[in-house]
Amino acid sequence: MTSISFACTGVRADPYAAGPTLVFRLRITAPAEVRVHALALRCQLRIEPARRRYDDAEGGRLADLFGERSRWAGTLHPVQFAQVPLLVGGFTGETEADLVVPCTYDMDVSAARYLAALDGGDVPLLLLFSGTAFAGPGGFQVTPVAWDQEAAVRMPVKVWREAIDAHFPGCGWLRLPADLMAELLAYRSRRALPSWEATVRELLGTARTVKTAQAAEPSQAAEPSQGAKPFQAVTPFQAAKAAQTAKGER
Repeated sequence: MTSISFACTGVRADPYAAGPTLVFRLRITAPAEVRVHALALRCQLRIEPARRRYDDAEGGRLADLFGERSRWAGTLHPVQFAQVPLLVGGFTGETEADLVVPCTYDMDVSAARYLAALDGGDVPLLLLFSGTAFAGPGGFQVTPVAWDQEAAVRMPVKVWREAIDAHFPGCGWLRLPADLMAELLAYRSRRALPSWEATVRELLGTARTVKTAQAAEPSQAAEPSQGAKPFQAVTPFQAAKAAQTAKGER
């Protein structure tokens, strides 16, 4: 087994990538007398949340991941960040390589939710390596990379934000079931709304209008008169459709 070690010397955001991307700079060291023809690596990146401090605001935002702060001694488990391949060309002694890591701003992903909850400081990351080394003086020998090879790095939170903001500044991401997306798309088409933002804002405005109207008639909602239909809550979709129908009748 060829003795190869790894260190991470820095991390930066890639402003020219097609999506949010971080680039970790790796220093890879092998014995001076060994010629390494190539490395085929699998790199796992893991967040180590127990290795940093959190203020009260950050602690509140992390409650859905780790529970109440009083329980953190047993709940601050590592969070999977990414798993990416890396192919390193030939070298002797030492070389450097870029580990390119795509990021997501999907708030359903634990790592993105964790990073978004932080106001600043560093993110403690652990990089774990495995794979195959092709080395030898003449031909080459195929040997595994030792399973215990790892490198720790503290990534500034601002670097992750820079990567996200380069593509989605001031935005969030919401995943919805396919049937609800179809209903939203149909509503947007009927109303000829120019964007999803306009669609959601109109629905929220309709919901506020319905809520205000319901609050204005509490007695009628609580005690319907004899022969009258009992009060039923109206969804924003129903209210918008009713308003559209009424407008057509006028």
